[in-house]
Amino acid sequence: MGSSNGRKLSTLQDLFVDQIQDLYDAENRLIDAIPKMAEAASSKELKTAFDSHLEETRQHVNRLEKVFKELECEPKRKACEAMKGLIREGDEILKADGDPLVKDAGLIAAAQRVEHYEMAGYGSARNFAEQIGKQDLADILQETLDEEGNADKKLTQIATEITNAAAAQA
Repeated sequence: MGSSNGRKLSTLQDLFVDQIQDLYDAENRLIDAIPKMAEAASSKELKTAFDSHLEETRQHVNRLEKVFKELECEPKRKACEAMKGLIREGDEILKADGDPLVKDAGLIAAAQRVEHYEMAGYGSARNFAEQIGKQDLADILQETLDEEGNADKKLTQIATEITNAAAAQA
């Protein structure tokens, strides 16, 4: 088998904590990344969507801290390599030159990749919470999962408007 990285996953609770640490790191990284995306967006509606999701993201961090507290664990970040990569891809779009509407469409695509990653992470963590008999924590995670899903739907709606406008200009 592969070499150990110092982590031990002997129980479902170990795995649950591991997943929460990963999500905690991911959300904290987004608190730094979202303002840059909002600043780069040319569409007022997209800027507003990023700004409101930033507020939600801060709430997600608070909820994860509540989960840690309930588990009697210190809130700890485990470097989320996937989120680092997704943010790096978004940065490439931030730095690109080109049509503002096309860049907005690219920012939305990058943001939706982030949302889908988070939705997968929160869905798994919620399932683990249920399986270890922590329904209260599953409910907290479900609340965040619902918000990530709503953010994704909002981005899809804005994307349709933006890409239609960009196509009309071409």
